[in-house]
Amino acid sequence: MANIIMLGAPGAGKGTQAARLAAELKIPHISTGDIFRESLKNNTEYGLKAKKYMEAGDLVPDSVVVKMVEERLVQKDCAYGFILDGFPRNISQAAALEEMGSSIDAVINLDVADEVIIERLSNRRVCSNCGAVYNLLTNRPKSEGVCDKCGGHLYQRKDDKPATIKARLNVYKKETFPLINFYERKGVLKKVNGTVEPDLVFSSLKKAIEK
Repeated sequence: MANIIMLGAPGAGKGTQAARLAAELKIPHISTGDIFRESLKNNTEYGLKAKKYMEAGDLVPDSVVVKMVEERLVQKDCAYGFILDGFPRNISQAAALEEMGSSIDAVINLDVADEVIIERLSNRRVCSNCGAVYNLLTNRPKSEGVCDKCGGHLYQRKDDKPATIKARLNVYKKETFPLINFYERKGVLKKVNGTVEPDLVFSSLKKAIEK
């Protein structure tokens, strides 16, 4: 059994690595995005509350997010462990997670320098027609600005522009960095270099949770 939290800034690749690690360990990968979609789909009490905030363009408050996560963690597939991705986002949520009674075996901080994240994300391009994702550094299209799959136009999302990325990183540091100290004091924090090749990152993740 292993209860794991994945930390990492936007663009650090934690979602991909968390999903891969979950498949390896045969435990669910639980992202906040998935929780929101599932709760809205099933019209749960807290899913409906979250929907009201989202439709109004407001942030969903911690109290609602915590309840949605709590509903997810009591499901049968979490009996032998889980990987949380995107939760907790702040100290308040971390304290609420402790109150749920779920002991955390490892908190993995995927460490990637800001300049690397900005370079990665600012080179991302998305097809306006089919949604295929490319990267001018690691996965270039055969023809510049044209999707290999459908011939659609490739564009840069607003979220992938350097100024927006920097703003997102600042929000992450303000809200989530305190969690690193929080879990380090508890002796469960594991730091993994996220700047190397994905397979090497994954190998380091596995070693980190075995220690």
